[in-house]
Amino acid sequence: MAHAMVAEAGLVLVLAMIPGPTTAVMVRQMLRGGPRTALATVAGAQVALLFWSLATALGFSALVAASQVAYDALRLAGAVVLVSLGVASLRRGRRPGGSREAPAPVVVAPWRGFRTGILTDLANPKIAVFALAFLPQFVPARAPVLTTTLLLGLVWVAVDAAWYAVLIGLLTRSRALLGALRARHHLERVTGAVLVALGIWVALERG
Repeated sequence: MAHAMVAEAGLVLVLAMIPGPTTAVMVRQMLRGGPRTALATVAGAQVALLFWSLATALGFSALVAASQVAYDALRLAGAVVLVSLGVASLRRGRRPGGSREAPAPVVVAPWRGFRTGILTDLANPKIAVFALAFLPQFVPARAPVLTTTLLLGLVWVAVDAAWYAVLIGLLTRSRALLGALRARHHLERVTGAVLVALGIWVALERG
């Protein structure tokens, strides 16, 4: 079991380092609420990962993978979440009335970041399908499936959260950059464009 957990942790770390919707949303929340809101966003995402781990253990993820209707419903919901967040960031990054100054920073409460993190990963059917295909591969023969899958899910969450904590720490060290009005303006626009592009990609991709 220990070997399976180590192998899983290594794979999860590699996958976590690949930027995706969670990374883009976390950066957006970092810009808007600082490290606390970014950490709350990551915490929400980890709750969603735990949900999909439990869903895999109970067989619900298999239903999502097998049902095109369920998959498409989650896919379109995820696209709506990403596009709406992206459009909001693009609006914040737009210079009002031709002004050279970016809009004043908006303070986003941590609980809003937590909610956004949950919605982003709950409405991502690829996480459900990935959990279904990924976690069972590390369950040893004759091991109890439910408890072992949940334990593997906890490893998934721990490694994923650790990576994002490191990333938030690196961003926090660049507070001068993140706090500059002009830099915030450009980062809002870039993050918004990335989120909109991800949302469109999710909406158009077929499962």
